[in-house]
Amino acid sequence: MKTVGIIVEYNPLHNGHVLHYKKSKAIAQAERTVAVMSGNFLQRGEPALAGKRARTEMALSMGADLVIELPAAYAIQPAEWFAYGAVSLLHATGVVDSLCFGSESGTLRELTPLAALLSAEDSPFREELHRQMSLGHSYPAAYAAAAGAAQGSSPAEAAEITSLLGKPNNTLGLHYLMALRRLNSPIQAYTIPREAAQYHDLLPAGPTIASATSIRRIIREQGLEAAAPYMPRYTLDILRRETALGRGPVDWEAFKQPLFLLLQTLSTRGLSRMLEVSEGLEHRIKRLLPLLPQPSVEELISALKTKRYTRTKLQRMLLHILLQHSKEELSPERLAHGPGYIRVLGFSSRGQELLKAMKKSAALPVIMQASDLEHPQLELDVQASAAYAGAYPDPHTSWMYEDYLMPPLRL
Repeated sequence: MKTVGIIVEYNPLHNGHVLHYKKSKAIAQAERTVAVMSGNFLQRGEPALAGKRARTEMALSMGADLVIELPAAYAIQPAEWFAYGAVSLLHATGVVDSLCFGSESGTLRELTPLAALLSAEDSPFREELHRQMSLGHSYPAAYAAAAGAAQGSSPAEAAEITSLLGKPNNTLGLHYLMALRRLNSPIQAYTIPREAAQYHDLLPAGPTIASATSIRRIIREQGLEAAAPYMPRYTLDILRRETALGRGPVDWEAFKQPLFLLLQTLSTRGLSRMLEVSEGLEHRIKRLLPLLPQPSVEELISALKTKRYTRTKLQRMLLHILLQHSKEELSPERLAHGPGYIRVLGFSSRGQELLKAMKKSAALPVIMQASDLEHPQLELDVQASAAYAGAYPDPHTSWMYEDYLMPPLRL
C-alpha cells in the first residue's frame, strides 16, 4: 500500500485542510497518510490556538493514520529549515512514498527546475541575496529577488520567478523540493492548488471555506461558534472541549508576562545570543520597551516592525527569546544534521501497521514519550510544551509535563 506524507500545522484544522488531505491521497494514489505536524509553537512564530495533542486528535479524526511531531528546533524556523526538518522526518520513516503539498501555483513546472538550480546556492546567488538584503528588503523578499535573478534569462522571466516566490506556499514548496534533493530521497513530490482561501486572507472565501488566519480572527473577535461553518464538526467539538478545560484558545498575549520579564532582565549581550536576534535588534528592543503604552506583545511587534523586519521574523525572534533558543544550539551546522528522532503523537489502526513496518525501515529512533530518549532537540520540545501549558489561566502540572506522562493518542 502506498503512503503519502503531508506537512501540517492545523491551526486549527478546517474544511480546506480536509480537501487537501483527500486530494493528496487521490493524486498520490495512496491508502495511508503520515502527517508531520508542528508542536505547540508554529513556523510563523505564533503559539498554536490549541495544543499539539488536541490538533493531533483533529488530524486522526479527519483520517490521518500516523501523526509525528516536527521538533521545535525546526518548527519555529524560516522556510528552509522548517522544510528540511519536516522532509527529513518523512524520509527517515522509510514508509512514505510521496509528499503532497498545497501551493498557489498548483504545479511543479516552475518549482522543480528552480529547486535544482538553487540547491547549490552558488556564489552568484549568495552575492545577489546579500545585495538585495543590503537594499533593505526582508529576507523572503530578498530571496525571491535573488532566485529570480538566478533563474530568469530575461527581466520578464526574473520578475515572473520573483512573483512566484512572493507567495508563501510556493516558497515552502520550493524548499520541500530542495530538501528532497539534499537528502537524495526517493519520495515523489506532488502539489495541488490552494482552493479559494489563501493563507493571509482575513475574510472567508465562501460559506464553508476560510483560511486558518481568517478562522483565528473570527474566533478572537466573535467567538468560537461564529467559526463553526468553516471547520469539521470534530474540530469544533475538540476546540469546545479545550476551551471548557481552560486550554485555549491560546494567543501571544498569554505569554506577555514571561516574555517581558526576559526582555527586561536579559542584557543586550544576552539577547544578542538568542536565535534571530540580528543586526542590532537587541538594542532596538531595549530602546523601545520603555516607550510602549502598555506591556503588550502586539504593541511590541508593531513598534519593532519595519520593511526589513517582517512580523513573521519578529514573532519567531520573540519565540526564540521566550524559549531561550540560542544561536549556538540551533546553528545551521547543527540543523543540517536533521532531526534526531521520530516522535509519535498519534496513530490509527493503519498507523499501527505503519509503526510496525518502521521498526525495520526507520533511519531514526521511533519514540512514544519523552522518557524514551535523551536528545538535545527533545529537551527543547519538552521545554516548549511546559512553556505553552504554563500560559493557560489555571495550568495543571500534568499538562506541563504531558510529554512524559501521556502516551500517543490512538483513534
